[in-house]
Amino acid sequence: LHLSAVKLAELHSDLKIQEKDELSWKKLKAEGLDEDGEKEAKLRRNLNVIMTKYGMNGKKDSQLIDTNYIKDGIESDTLDDPRLEKLWSKAKTSGKFSDEELDKLWREFKHHKEKIHEYNILLETVSRTEDIHKNVINPSEENLVKEEILHNKHRELKEKLRSINQGFERLRKVSHQGYDTTSEFEEPRVIDLWDMAKSANFTEKELESFREELKHFEAKIEKHHHYQKQLEISHQKLKHVEGTGDKEHLNRNKEKYAMLEEKTKELGYKVKKHLQDLSSRISQGLQHNEL
Repeated sequence: LHLSAVKLAELHSDLKIQEKDELSWKKLKAEGLDEDGEKEAKLRRNLNVIMTKYGMNGKKDSQLIDTNYIKDGIESDTLDDPRLEKLWSKAKTSGKFSDEELDKLWREFKHHKEKIHEYNILLETVSRTEDIHKNVINPSEENLVKEEILHNKHRELKEKLRSINQGFERLRKVSHQGYDTTSEFEEPRVIDLWDMAKSANFTEKELESFREELKHFEAKIEKHHHYQKQLEISHQKLKHVEGTGDKEHLNRNKEKYAMLEEKTKELGYKVKKHLQDLSSRISQGLQHNEL
């Protein structure tokens, strides 16, 4: 796959979550609790996202070859959206961002790109489901269930589109004005969650509790970012030492790399699982708003 050390660790975390979700689904199916097939469809969709994200879907242009971080001031991946490319170009040349802030802003742009990607995959899934549904001649109870599934998917599309629009407006504002030092959160995924939480059906007490949990979640993400950077540095050192022929030095570097790799995988899994849980709680709150 030609993936960097960081991307391999991320792939491991994503597949670990996918495996756990599939095992849970198999248990539900055995108990007859996924009759409409919605959970199975979501599993397939998630796997499709993973395969596309890491270039495992047979399309060369979708593969992310390098790390999440800027190397020598030049990002190695493209944003695949002229509006995003234009904003990023303006931000880089504005002089309003330090190197660290540019690194953080690049993560926001990449996060936004992934959100658009996931939205497009869901949109394609919904379109295929609608086409199949339209071709059914005789309505039945099963078709009524499928209509409910379509309704849920349309609601999910609506939530994702709202998140994309909010995210783009934030990127536009930050790119032109720089970072607000009084901002409550810095991590893009946390900012997304907080914006959605404020629109959900939470009481003041629940919202305050959620804010505190997001602070802990953001600290966990920052810790993960730290280990990702250390893993990448360790990987570069390991490649350098391999060329020197110093076996003792090589073994020490291998041990350090293995430790960092395992820690990065573990933290990556915890971050993504926590993100799933938080997103699920917000989705429930947003659904209550529609009832």
